[in-house]
Amino acid sequence: GFCFRNIMNKIPADALRHTTNLAKVVGFGALVGYAGWNSVYTVNAGQRAVVFNRISGVQKETVGQGTHLLVPWFQWPYIFDTRTRPKTIQSPTGTRDMQTVHIKLRVLYCPDSTRLPELLQFAGLNYNDRVLPSIVNETLKAVVAQYNASQLLAQRDQVSQRIKEILTERARNFHILLDDVSILDLTFSPQYQKAVEDKQVAQQEAERARFYVEKAEQDKRSNIIRAQASAEAARLIGEAMKSNPSYLELKRIEAAREIAATLS
Repeated sequence: GFCFRNIMNKIPADALRHTTNLAKVVGFGALVGYAGWNSVYTVNAGQRAVVFNRISGVQKETVGQGTHLLVPWFQWPYIFDTRTRPKTIQSPTGTRDMQTVHIKLRVLYCPDSTRLPELLQFAGLNYNDRVLPSIVNETLKAVVAQYNASQLLAQRDQVSQRIKEILTERARNFHILLDDVSILDLTFSPQYQKAVEDKQVAQQEAERARFYVEKAEQDKRSNIIRAQASAEAARLIGEAMKSNPSYLELKRIEAAREIAATLS
């Protein structure tokens, strides 16, 4: 302490005053720079801002693209991305016949630009992570429970459309707009998939057995037709021989000619 006082006593009074004034200027400049830097914010294309005020809270008006002023510490902006973006959500749910199905759903969403202050107050800037997974899970459970597993596979487009209708209405209640909803993937448990494969194999074997039965029936009918034709031919020959005794001799001559022609 003694050494420091000696050093300070050796410094001229004018130099001390200049040093003090310089420190004040630097401090004031830093304060002005801080205030200037934090009193301006920019809203880019595809964005809108909501300003929070420490006294009145979230302002009802939204701010569009451009550079804007605010009061440092007293106000600050929350900037929303208002462009349409995709989000993929996976959810396991149950069918009407108690099968577990895993559905991967893709939604194209954006915030309702006219309701951003309400959205900020309710869910914040990360509304997509807080709201979308919840309402997607609720909607999938409600819709899928109305269908059997086989119906989900056979009526996939219809199921997707129903999910889209309900989910779009639910999201609108939370100030979120959906442009599109589609099922990317739909898979069942390994046990169910094996049961489906076994059923397909059984159906193929049944089709093969039916083919063999139908072929045997066709062969049987063909043999009957041939037998009936042979019997009819024999009957006609017998009648011809009775009505014309020379008929048999004529047939012998024709057979002899055929043999002679073959030998020559």
